[in-house]
Amino acid sequence: MHIISWKKLDDFIRKNPNSESPLKSWFKILKNSNFKDFNELRKVFNSVDQVENLTVFNIGGNKFRLIVAIHFNRQKVFIRNVLTHSEYDKEKWKKEII
Repeated sequence: MHIISWKKLDDFIRKNPNSESPLKSWFKILKNSNFKDFNELRKVFNSVDQVENLTVFNIGGNKFRLIVAIHFNRQKVFIRNVLTHSEYDKEKWKKEII
């Protein structure tokens, strides 16, 4: 899958250095995969959820949330947001899906 873009992940890692390893692992798995749908994705990432038109990954033992838009038909992943668990719980990110 083609992930757009690393910059959001890199910016988050700079602010949250302990997120580097789990985010790089996530990136590597997705980059080297060709998931045909959400069900296939869930077989690899069992804690992934769909919220409206976005996909939410629990990263780093539930410490971080990675919010993306996945277009399985085009094999593209658009990174929308990377948040700490507490930032995610404030639900400000949900304004993006309306």
